[in-house]
Amino acid sequence: MTAGRTATDPGPADRGSVDADAADAALRRGTAVVLPNPAPLTYVVAGTDPEAVNEAKDRPAGQAVALWAHHPDTLAALGAALDLGAGLAAAAHRLLTEERVTLLAPLRPGARPPGWLSPATRDGWTMLFGARWAPLLPLLAGHPVLYVSSANRTGRPPAATAADAVAMFPPAVPVLGAASLTDPGDGSGPASGHGSGQPPRAATTTLRLHPDGRVDLHRHGAQDRRHPPPADYLDHVRARYPGLRPSGCP
Repeated sequence: MTAGRTATDPGPADRGSVDADAADAALRRGTAVVLPNPAPLTYVVAGTDPEAVNEAKDRPAGQAVALWAHHPDTLAALGAALDLGAGLAAAAHRLLTEERVTLLAPLRPGARPPGWLSPATRDGWTMLFGARWAPLLPLLAGHPVLYVSSANRTGRPPAATAADAVAMFPPAVPVLGAASLTDPGDGSGPASGHGSGQPPRAATTTLRLHPDGRVDLHRHGAQDRRHPPPADYLDHVRARYPGLRPSGCP
């Protein structure tokens, strides 16, 4: 058995992975851990130490990472730092939790954001990831501040399965197997494999939300693939989430 992996072997898609207890222990040690997401998203690599996340991906330790905005205390602290009115803050929260996008949000001029936001902030914008897949919530709850990025090593596509991640990452980076988690029964699983008839998985779409409500597509991803061309996805989010406006509106 490879060091750092459990002896549990639930199937080819999760072979070599660890369970939630082992993933939690690794996060508490400051180790980056690869975690599953529901379709159509790929796996992510997360950690309490942003440098550990970048090192797991084999990229410069100081590169920006997203903040996983999942915990109520973290969200409350963000509210005072972001340059978004109450309506736009509510729309941003829904984009993160319902659309499961990555969101570039503006910092309030003159604000003094918490120090833990710095690794996710560049040039007045902070990068937030908000997916809250039910089977992961018990694990995430114990880690209010987590940094996250796509589960890939530099130059390679993000891992779609635990087996992909085990093959891609070194043994020092544990991979949480989706088969060890409880299916929520909400239509979002399974997290392992592509599933019958499912489109290929992809990293999240990244949107940029401006203080005046304009929303732009910053990076293509899983969500806008469902609404080709990309402009149709922006139309979709603007229609669904009040307060969002087309880019370039006066």
